[in-house]
Amino acid sequence: MSHQPFHPDLRIARLLPRTIVGPRNLWLIRRLTAILDRPRSDVDIIRIDAEVSVRVFRPSRPRPRPRTPALLWIHGGGYVLGTAAQDDRFCRRIADQLDITVASVDYRVAPEHPFPTPLHDCYSAWRWLSEQPDVDAQRLAIGGASAGAGLAAALTLLTKERGTIQPVLQMLSYPMLDDRTTTRAELDRHRVRLWNADSNRFGWRSYLGPAYGNEISPLAAPARYDDLTGLPTTWLGVGTNDLFHDENLAYVQRLEQAGVDCTLHVTPGGYHAFDMIEPKAAVSQTFRRSQVDALDSALNDGTNRLTDPISDAD
Repeated sequence: MSHQPFHPDLRIARLLPRTIVGPRNLWLIRRLTAILDRPRSDVDIIRIDAEVSVRVFRPSRPRPRPRTPALLWIHGGGYVLGTAAQDDRFCRRIADQLDITVASVDYRVAPEHPFPTPLHDCYSAWRWLSEQPDVDAQRLAIGGASAGAGLAAALTLLTKERGTIQPVLQMLSYPMLDDRTTTRAELDRHRVRLWNADSNRFGWRSYLGPAYGNEISPLAAPARYDDLTGLPTTWLGVGTNDLFHDENLAYVQRLEQAGVDCTLHVTPGGYHAFDMIEPKAAVSQTFRRSQVDALDSALNDGTNRLTDPISDAD
């Protein structure tokens, strides 16, 4: 991980806290997140079982075709907080810009629901999406941000293990992949933003539960997974000032060694979730444009991308 200055486009970086969540304020952050999330009305909320629901965004002006490509999106939150509604704007824009269906899964979070419950919730959503009659099961992608991207990587591995419908792309935004990053004492000194070493230890300890510090399933921490052969095309984006920078680059290197086609988008001076915090910044637009290009190539053969850059800002 570098000591680069924050990217000049990211003007509020220095004003942000190094972390926002820990064991003492988790309840408060969860409550604030619930208040600040502003769900949209142009979304179908579908409960697929007693515990799991998905927020489904269909393109506003779909082009004629028998089945639509689709993305399963998994929200971030360090495995301990967040809801699918927090990414409604992003999912709506992706659905409209690429003329695809986007299903955002509301999975249960730790520490109340440690591994494997969140992963199994995402798998239930994946099976549901792949079985929809208006969805093209041969053109499905899995994506997520932060812990959601960690779950996306784990879900991709799980589909490989179980031999079920597999994605044509995994789209991983600064994924939380490796619990062993918590043992790197030197990271305590880095001036990261929003997610630091203390938060990382809390997140992994909550998610892994009794397994923390003991034998850990590679499906809980995908960086531990031995055999990465046969995985789909991968897009991974991360900033150099993100706590997950090193583990992300290491994962891409291992994927490439396993013969997986990868696109790595590194943003100099980017902090964790910079594209969501400052969506109008030029560097955030470039990040999102790279995401959209990867999705368009995988799901639409590069034929349906609009010219307007994608942003979470209205």
